[in-house]
Amino acid sequence: MGVLQRVLLSTTIVLLAIIGGFYQIYLKSFLARAGISPSRLVQSLNNKNCKIIPELQACEELILHQPSGLVYLACSTPLSRAHWIPAMEQFNTTGASTTDYVAMYDPATSHVTRLTTSDFNNGRGLSLHGMDVVASTLHPEHLFIYLVNHRIPLGGAPPSDVGADSVVEIFETVLGSTSMQHVKTVADGNAIVTPNSVLGSPDGKSFYVTNDHGARVGFARKLNLIGSKSAFVGYCHVDEGCRPALSKITSTNGITAASNGTIYVANSITGVVEVLERQSDDTLVATDSIKTEYFLDNLSIDDDGQILAAAVPRLPLAGKHMKNPSLTSPTLILRLSINIGSNAFYGEKYKVEKVFEDDGTVMSGGTSASYDSARRKLYLSGIASPYAVVCDV
Repeated sequence: MGVLQRVLLSTTIVLLAIIGGFYQIYLKSFLARAGISPSRLVQSLNNKNCKIIPELQACEELILHQPSGLVYLACSTPLSRAHWIPAMEQFNTTGASTTDYVAMYDPATSHVTRLTTSDFNNGRGLSLHGMDVVASTLHPEHLFIYLVNHRIPLGGAPPSDVGADSVVEIFETVLGSTSMQHVKTVADGNAIVTPNSVLGSPDGKSFYVTNDHGARVGFARKLNLIGSKSAFVGYCHVDEGCRPALSKITSTNGITAASNGTIYVANSITGVVEVLERQSDDTLVATDSIKTEYFLDNLSIDDDGQILAAAVPRLPLAGKHMKNPSLTSPTLILRLSINIGSNAFYGEKYKVEKVFEDDGTVMSGGTSASYDSARRKLYLSGIASPYAVVCDV
């Protein structure tokens, strides 16, 4: 064997070793979390006593106001979602909606109200994604509504080249009101890049926002799929400006907070919920993590302190559903809680269990869930779903 052949053979062996190592260390678990393996079955769980709410279409995230039982949702239309979801690099502006809306659902009457607002954005309107609704500390009947708004960029540049001109909108309303008033549009190129979800404060002035990628478009954005830690959480205060609060995450998605101030962020691609502690300078420090076996979307927390995580049982089907909402996609909701069982002694600090599972017949493409623990009702919605669902659980 000549020198060249020996070099080629050695190079091939090294490359195969690298590929094999990458598969074992990262790709194998990635494919398992994505539900690409045919061994992952979707079963039925708590999907029998459910009611469809047909007026609530394409609501990416929902927030429960626990004291009243009212539910607020960030909604659009399934057709427009098929064209405009910047988080999925769907950038067809001709089909994008700028008339998305916040809906309020009253379970006592089954009535849906679209909250009205006067033009606040020079005609650019709302293209909604994640949201938060927070009661004022001083006046609990006053609510601050924080919305991720994926605006179409100005200047004529194709969004496929520059991405969406995404911002966070702050509105104010009164509990039960049919309208909301605009407070502030917050834009920042360092802290609000690819916003997904938002965690607001009770003063209407500050928030944390998850950025699911480190870049709006381009090759660098796709590196998250192979483990690049370019996603981050930003922090903004309307009087003090914005800055990154937590960096070097693979893919941030849902965010929620417990009553004791602990913040939870879904690291979507890794299937991990990061447990975070807020520092005096408003940065976040990871103190723990909760591992699941699924890609993760939005998070919520109920009055019992249990976290609900919308998971993705079959990632390929979820992707097809967002491009064509008429195609169904399974829905899975996980409940994460402190493990008080006997195996806690052996290091299993958190308990991860299914609370809802459906093949897409009852609830298709669920991306958000909240549990009303007082009334025992589970609310489900999805970014491209043709309706929302409420189940007695």
